[in-house]
Amino acid sequence: MSSLKGKTVVVTGGNTGIGKEICLNFAMAGSNVVINYLYDEDLAYDLLAHVENMGGNGLIVKGDVSKLDQAQIIIDRAIEEFGCVDVLVNNSGITRDNLMMRMTENEFDSVINVNLKGTWNMCKSVTRHMLKNRSGKIVNIASVVGIMGNAGQANYVASKAAVIGLTKTLSKEFGSRGVTCNAVAPGFIQTKMTEELTEEVKNNYLKQIPLNRFGSSQDVANAVLFLASDKADYITGQVLSVNGGMI
Repeated sequence: MSSLKGKTVVVTGGNTGIGKEICLNFAMAGSNVVINYLYDEDLAYDLLAHVENMGGNGLIVKGDVSKLDQAQIIIDRAIEEFGCVDVLVNNSGITRDNLMMRMTENEFDSVINVNLKGTWNMCKSVTRHMLKNRSGKIVNIASVVGIMGNAGQANYVASKAAVIGLTKTLSKEFGSRGVTCNAVAPGFIQTKMTEELTEEVKNNYLKQIPLNRFGSSQDVANAVLFLASDKADYITGQVLSVNGGMI
């Protein structure tokens, strides 16, 4: 999408899975891509090389989004390198699945700290910059389970439902300054995270999907790219579900 050429995009958790596909899509669109990561540094450098081989400009920034000071550093580094941040994609997320009776406080807190607090930290860190520029797009990665719930994922579901609420609230706060905030809610997407599930669990999910297939990272990345482009200038506060008709 030509409207993204030359724009600077920050993608948290950008070196693997859905985040990696999002980064590649923006690179193909001609954007400056800032790849945030916390683990798997080699993968981050490999992705940076891929972005640059495609003729794009890239930057990798290590940082823990669950820490506000580190979130601010990610944004500051992007601005230092490219002059601004036009798009923020909050993709970082973890799971610590367990039934409520067995879930530990640490399992609950760690998921909330990354998925929800991390999203808040990044939005907080970019707010002043985007509002001053009177432009910007924020895309938060939520989940279908944040809408429908899911047994064994009380922490993850709570975090993603809260991200949807945060998205809707920020759209109201930022709209008057020309900044949009939307969410993408993926369904069952084939990633390293979902590969760890048993075949029985996967088959049970498949039965719930009218399109009769699992989604790909590219399916999610396409939705993110759309919401970040000028084709979505009049869309804010919305949740775009990418789930094959699951709900």
